[in-house]
Amino acid sequence: MSQLSASVIICAHADDRWDDTLAAAASVRAQSYPAKELIIVVDHNRPLYERLRTALPDAAVLENRDRQGLSGGRNTGITASTSEVIAFLDDDAVADVNWLKCLVDAYTDPSVAGVGGLTRPAWDTERPAWFPQEFDWVIGCTYIGMPTRRAPVRNVLGGNASFRRDVFEQVGGFISGIGRDRGKRPLGCEETEFCIRLRQRMPGAVLLFDEQALIWHRVRADRRRFGYYGSRCYAEGLSKAMVTREVGADDGLSSERRHASRILPRGVAHGLADAVRGDLSGLTRAGAIVAGLAAVTAGYVAGTAGGGSLPRWRRPGLIGPGVTRAASSAAGRPR
Repeated sequence: MSQLSASVIICAHADDRWDDTLAAAASVRAQSYPAKELIIVVDHNRPLYERLRTALPDAAVLENRDRQGLSGGRNTGITASTSEVIAFLDDDAVADVNWLKCLVDAYTDPSVAGVGGLTRPAWDTERPAWFPQEFDWVIGCTYIGMPTRRAPVRNVLGGNASFRRDVFEQVGGFISGIGRDRGKRPLGCEETEFCIRLRQRMPGAVLLFDEQALIWHRVRADRRRFGYYGSRCYAEGLSKAMVTREVGADDGLSSERRHASRILPRGVAHGLADAVRGDLSGLTRAGAIVAGLAAVTAGYVAGTAGGGSLPRWRRPGLIGPGVTRAASSAAGRPR
């Protein structure tokens, strides 16, 4: 079986992530398995777009031609890409030299529709003693409760993910309105909704987690604050409510029920046991788990009560009014 071609998409939006974005792009260029193309999508920030076009002449630097936000940026990149596998890397993450190779190697089974990898935190400062690893999803990282070796999963984490190209042709792209946009609330779950929708529409499709596909995700100092932790947990609950309205509660909460009923109680018990052994930070970790679960639950209840529906992604071939795939690809060629 010949190896599959792969495109890597990085979505950028913030001027203060300039160095991070350049580091992410450099880590893609250094891959042991070269990407066919590197696509940088800039989210409605013309000055940043112009700077990145100049700084990264070997990349296809595009402006988001869809709705503002992470989903729109990803959809723009998907439409402009030409490879058999499309991979996504956060703009504040760097990939291990074998990251892309490990992702592509996992597609030997034709039933595998998507593959995600291991995301470790790269803290700007020391990790807070109170921060429970069961909640590392708050900082966009792999968390306790996920597999520790290659295994099927319900969904992959969006900042370290890949999918076969034909998946998007069959099920569409990422829905706007769930994940990050320019609003202040740290929403998420756009990749969760996409993965569940994929499996609902493609029975037999498999999504894999592969721990060898490793990246390091930067965690800024402001995300050490308990206030950020609480707001991110509450926003996750809101996002989960949106997801369940789209895909149903059975699929939308299947992993969350297991995490809440098995993994989190175990985490609380471990924290209390650590405290008994003299590590008093175990008490704060146990308390943070309880508080985090309460915040997620409150957000979910509020989101469920709010009702409403989400806008659907345009069918493949259009990424914006009057913008065709061919026009998008032409716009994305390095200049």
